[in-house]
Amino acid sequence: MGKIIVADNPLNEMTIARDLLPPSLDAVMAKHGSPEFDAALADAECLVGFGDGTMDDAFYKRAPKLKLVQLLSAGYDRIDIEAARRAGVPVCNNGGANSTAVAEHAILLMLAVSRRLTWQHANVSGGRWRGNNSSEVKLFEVYGKTLGIVGLGTIGRKVARLARAFGMNVQYYDVNRLSEEHAEQIGVRFALLEELLKSSDIVSLHVPLLASTKHMIGTEQLKAMKPSAFLINTCRGPVVDEPALTEALGNGTIAGAGLDVFDQEPPQPNNPILTLPNVVLTAHFAGPTWDTQFSRFRNAFDNCQRVMRGEKPLWIIPELQD
Repeated sequence: MGKIIVADNPLNEMTIARDLLPPSLDAVMAKHGSPEFDAALADAECLVGFGDGTMDDAFYKRAPKLKLVQLLSAGYDRIDIEAARRAGVPVCNNGGANSTAVAEHAILLMLAVSRRLTWQHANVSGGRWRGNNSSEVKLFEVYGKTLGIVGLGTIGRKVARLARAFGMNVQYYDVNRLSEEHAEQIGVRFALLEELLKSSDIVSLHVPLLASTKHMIGTEQLKAMKPSAFLINTCRGPVVDEPALTEALGNGTIAGAGLDVFDQEPPQPNNPILTLPNVVLTAHFAGPTWDTQFSRFRNAFDNCQRVMRGEKPLWIIPELQD
């Protein structure tokens, strides 16, 4: 029986993990860094959980039998990739388990900022029917608008599919370009990043946080966007230069934003972006739906079983695929 650790976390529904756990896996379910967790490291062959900044060389020395770090998230920016490489332990993401949830959330934010949903709710609940200056309010449809997707991975492609169902025209930028045939099949066209920013009505970000993507959207990129455009970010906060975005939202460089992620999480109470009227904010909650609890544990346990059988795991992060 293979021994694994499932790291308990407030975002995990451990009853679902227990229900899905295959009989072939002997799991210790404990919080990262707890005595129970540390005691289980010596015999653990797989670790299932989220990225943790404490997983350095010393961590892997305490887990000499470890064959897999299986993430429950798509992102892996908190992982010490070089420490994992030195230990010879593959790190895998969740295999798109939360891709539908994040794609739906991106569309949700697009609709919410286009229709000023939170403003409308506040007016109605506050007894101000349609606000005080309804003649000055502009609400927009997404039908016929151009959506620019930055990062056409699993999530980006699902966003494209949903956007097409809403009648949007979809263009994308990605360092890994699709063939023309594949692009036509899913109804998207390639654009250079600068071209995409200039011509899109909505820009939606779906890239991993890497050295090359940190602050890839800054002052110059925001200035390149249409004054009527909206920015949607459901990937990682530092992909956007947050002070630059705050300034752009405040001075009308762009029309608004829908944000699920921030530079610092949770954001500080005095963060000026929290007070802007043209943003819709959610608490890094795009991915962890109730449905995702099943899909990510299912994918995680499948990968653990593969490793136990001596097979190569699925979804190894690109930096460790060599």
